[in-house]
Amino acid sequence: MPENRDTPQGLAFALTAYVLWGFLPLYMKLLSHIPPAEVVAHRVIWSLPIAATLLIILGRTGDIKTALTTPKMLAMGCVTAALISINWGFYVWAITSGHALDAALGYYINPLFSVFLGAVLLGERLNKLQLAALALAFAAVVILTLEAGKLPWVAIALFVTWGFYALAKKSLPIGPNQGFLLEVMILTPPAIAYLIWLGPTGNFLGSAYDTWLLLGCGVVTAVPLLIYANGAKLLRLSTIAILQYIAPTMIFLIGVFVFKEPFGGARMVAFPMIWIALVLYSIAILRNMRAARKLAGKTAATP
Repeated sequence: MPENRDTPQGLAFALTAYVLWGFLPLYMKLLSHIPPAEVVAHRVIWSLPIAATLLIILGRTGDIKTALTTPKMLAMGCVTAALISINWGFYVWAITSGHALDAALGYYINPLFSVFLGAVLLGERLNKLQLAALALAFAAVVILTLEAGKLPWVAIALFVTWGFYALAKKSLPIGPNQGFLLEVMILTPPAIAYLIWLGPTGNFLGSAYDTWLLLGCGVVTAVPLLIYANGAKLLRLSTIAILQYIAPTMIFLIGVFVFKEPFGGARMVAFPMIWIALVLYSIAILRNMRAARKLAGKTAATP
């Protein structure tokens, strides 16, 4: 298991990744006329050369051989690959079909879901503020469910898949860049098979505009994810949870002010509840960090 602490490099990587993800809806909206599954297939295929080139430059391709011949590592790679591909599918559908606010909701709840995972799976203890934050988030989901008459399944799918992806990625016994290359290598054969099955009905090479947009999917996918993968290994799960506020806030603002999605009714109640929950959790995290620093100071001062 990686050391459970924060580093300046990890903070810089994670901040950069979340800002890039915050702007991603603007790019994905340009692909609204293309089926989400086709977009995801191109995200996979064109991420492969970028990730491979990076590892060749870094001279770390040997780790991929090890991963491909080690059943345990390969199995974990299949798990993270499956989770990230499902997450991409729901995300692309949400943005291109006018549900950017649902995507924002999912990623707002995700930090709190990470807290829940930390408590249940990693044995992290929760204080009263953290418990209150989780209760508020749950209540917000209930309010949205009651108004719509169904669960906000897009938001739930996004925070569940990404939450487990972050957790599994942290435990993957391979470097972050190698891990991402392993994932896209695993996903590339089914992605190519899908595009072959589409045949002439696919959008690639149909027009210069679509071709360049689909090629660009590799850059907008691989670059922030590779950056995030490096950051995730160098930060605590709780710190990653706080930084995740950046991307959903940008998605929310783009959804309301750029895409003009409706923001009223239950959303005007549920979103502020989520924001309050995130404030409570942030306060709890800051208190815990302060207490940890004080304890470390006392320990260092003890002869």
